[in-house]
Amino acid sequence: MLLNLNIIDLAVVKSLNLNLHSGMSVLTGETGAGKSILLTALGLALGNRADSGYIRPGCKRAEINLEFDLIDAPLAQQWLIDNELDNERECLIRRTISDDGRSKAYINGRSVNLQSLQSLSEKLIEIHGQHAHLTLLNPDEQRRLLDNYSKNQQQLLDEFANNHQLIDRVNVHYRLWHQAQQELHDLVKSGKERNERKELLHYQLEELRALDLKNFNYPELSEEHSKQAHLGEILTIGHQQLDLLYENERQSLNQSLNQIIQELTQLGRYAPELIKINQLLSEAQIQLEEAGQELRRYLEAQEVDPKRLEFLETQIAVIHNLSRKHQVSPENLPELARRLQQELQGLTQNSERIAELTSRVKELRVEYRQLAEQLSERRRQSGEELQQQITQMIQELGMPQGEFLVSISPLEDDKPKLNGLDKIDFLVSANPGLPAKPLAKVASGGELSRISLAIQVVASSDKSTPTMIFDEVDSGIGGGIAEIVGQKLHALSHKRQILCVTHLPQVAAQAHYHLFVSKNNESDITSSSVRLLSESERIEELARMLGGVNITANTLAHAQEMLLHSKSID
Repeated sequence: MLLNLNIIDLAVVKSLNLNLHSGMSVLTGETGAGKSILLTALGLALGNRADSGYIRPGCKRAEINLEFDLIDAPLAQQWLIDNELDNERECLIRRTISDDGRSKAYINGRSVNLQSLQSLSEKLIEIHGQHAHLTLLNPDEQRRLLDNYSKNQQQLLDEFANNHQLIDRVNVHYRLWHQAQQELHDLVKSGKERNERKELLHYQLEELRALDLKNFNYPELSEEHSKQAHLGEILTIGHQQLDLLYENERQSLNQSLNQIIQELTQLGRYAPELIKINQLLSEAQIQLEEAGQELRRYLEAQEVDPKRLEFLETQIAVIHNLSRKHQVSPENLPELARRLQQELQGLTQNSERIAELTSRVKELRVEYRQLAEQLSERRRQSGEELQQQITQMIQELGMPQGEFLVSISPLEDDKPKLNGLDKIDFLVSANPGLPAKPLAKVASGGELSRISLAIQVVASSDKSTPTMIFDEVDSGIGGGIAEIVGQKLHALSHKRQILCVTHLPQVAAQAHYHLFVSKNNESDITSSSVRLLSESERIEELARMLGGVNITANTLAHAQEMLLHSKSID
């Protein structure tokens, strides 16, 4: 249960340290005193979205701290253990909000994200808002309430007794079905485009395969083409240079070099220094002769091949055309062919995927239908139990002839949907002999408040959440009915901690503890405070709630009598 609420610099609260107790506690105070900010603080500490607007004017940061005893919260204890955040029986939650709008959350001193905080919080506290009777008119809310009621019946002997186990499985199958159905739809829809793309890919790959891609080497091909295109020029100029180098006996470089060597040899007898130079010239003559022989062999090996040149020119033209067409360099044509082949294989596999998905969609739909039917049966069982208990409750709350019904019917469209295939309506008949009709068409504001409260009390009777907060859920109720409401909340507090914000003295008198919220306007900035009332102070506050501004002795006596009466029936 919640042991302590600590607030620093949040809205109208400068500093608040509030100790809470087991049983039923009520929170009262004049309108505008600041009761709502306490619930706001709890909501923020439990994971609601935060912004800098919550910070008290003139402050840089707001902070909320909660302290829980987990002896009556086994689900929360297990969650902390599973997430390695446990600290024996204690749980401390801290939330800070900075003036830049950022917030931080901590569980037992360790930083956590908002999702983790919310996951733990739902196992610690449940808050029933003051507008619950309005949301009750929403069909989705009615379904949720029925499923939550079924969840909390704790019939664990049956594998499918827990609606939420079934709903989770139904919704998993729905999402799998929807995903497969959407993929199948997209594949079938794009079938024509896919076939046209396959034909184009086949054509493009045939063009590329004509290039003998396994042996494709564009640089070598380009080099051979250049050589073949200039082979006549190579042979003509090559023979001219061979003649100058070696074969012209009169004026070849070899003949001239031979003559120079002979002349310098004669001079070497008189100038020995020329001998070394003559040796270098002799070596050059040897290299010149080798070069001439190599050039002769190369030229003799060359042969003009017009057919080969024509083939090369055709290949080069095809390569350049394909390069321009696909906007890739010639060297990257083999890589392009590989990518096109992969795409073609993928499109071919899509045909197989369509057949696979068609079978999968049918299979998932059958499985979904089976689970949805089990869920419908479980809802019918829970609905019968729920309508009996709520009927009894609303009759005790001032609708003696009232009858509450849970209508469960199949949806017109039997395609898989989230949360099953049931249309759930809460119906009510306020007077005997009249047919039951939807809440929005029958119930008045006061009746709707009573029905809403009955649902919340009944649906909460078996919950494992240790702390429950009711925020003015008794609005629209008064007199003897208000006393019965207080008694119901009091009875609920025997199983868990109840905190109730109320304006009704009949409800406040039923509490074990009475907290009073007051507003201080002495400084420039309004502030609120909360304190636990003593016995005499409780009587005065109940009298204020009964009589307004002018409190008479009779009013005080009435308040004292209410308090004594509530204690006598505890």
